[in-house]
Amino acid sequence: MASITIDNLTKYFQNSCAVDHINLNVADGELIALLGPSGCGKTTTLRMLAGFVFPDEGRIFVGDRIVSSPQKTVPPEKRNMSMIFQSYAIWPHKTVFENVAFGLELRHVGREQLRSRVNRALEIVHLSRFANRYPAELSGGQQQRVALARAIVVEPQILLLDEPLSNLDASLRDEMRNEIRNLHDQLGLTTVYVTHDQGEALVLADRIVVMYEGTIQQVGTPEEIYESPATEFVARFIGRCNVLPGTLLASGQVDVGGVFITAKNNAPGVYPGDAVALSVRPHSIIMDSVYCPTDNPEMNCFSAWVEHHNYYGEFRDYTVRLDNSDIVLSVVTSPHVRHQIGEQMYLAIPAECCRVVPQSATTTQVAEVIATAAAVS
Repeated sequence: MASITIDNLTKYFQNSCAVDHINLNVADGELIALLGPSGCGKTTTLRMLAGFVFPDEGRIFVGDRIVSSPQKTVPPEKRNMSMIFQSYAIWPHKTVFENVAFGLELRHVGREQLRSRVNRALEIVHLSRFANRYPAELSGGQQQRVALARAIVVEPQILLLDEPLSNLDASLRDEMRNEIRNLHDQLGLTTVYVTHDQGEALVLADRIVVMYEGTIQQVGTPEEIYESPATEFVARFIGRCNVLPGTLLASGQVDVGGVFITAKNNAPGVYPGDAVALSVRPHSIIMDSVYCPTDNPEMNCFSAWVEHHNYYGEFRDYTVRLDNSDIVLSVVTSPHVRHQIGEQMYLAIPAECCRVVPQSATTTQVAEVIATAAAVS
């Protein structure tokens, strides 16, 4: 079995805790994405999985076998894992065929079997006709496919990928993430994929592990992570979201600076009187210049003013401010919905679209981290 169990895994670098007592189970054949901003601990976790970094506390199991602990770590070459790096790390002086064959040569695989397995791997990644070319003669996407073929040709139990698409342009990145998902579905390898790109994680993963400051913030399917964030960090980091600090009242409303918003979707661990963060997606807010259904108790209705808007072709993004308030919201509409700056609007926010999560003790710091990650992406 190629299941992975991470038990209380911890790693310090000098006085800094890079990975802080995390626990995670990866099922045999599952594709897990470790997602988070730079410095969150995802790459350190992957390197401990690969055997390049030793843990200070905790253990890693593959099936029933301990491969990492403070007492003993199985060397990378004896883990039956393949790792694909951000830089691809393919030999510039070897042909595509020779690059893919390299791992089999180290394992002293016979000539006929080697040729058969390399040809099969090249066929899987659609590079058969490029077998005799050198890396300099290939595009970035083709070089990435060489790295994939070299990883799978040795028939590993587990495939590890460390931000493999970050060097590609946007169109190639979209193409290659679909290739990686198709490859996973075809081969059924247990796969751990590290990325800071939420789009990659949402498209590729069976489950996403959101990390921040060395901790796991939430584990869930892409739908669970996006629709039901468990913490303020996840709400801010995954997708675009309005996040408002407030206090949860016994009525189920959230007091946001004197504005009362009814919420019907609470994360576990929030109670009346708690400082909370209320999150609502921009596309969940209904904006109309003449009407708000005030007779619907499940609908939050407000008057607001348009402060700014951007046209993106597929949609419009409006910035609006609630009347007599400091609350500013982003609202996404159809591209055909046109309103002018300074125009008065009515906003309808369904209560079931308002998610209440625990407020972070460092809300400002979290927002800065999100902004930095977005700028890098």
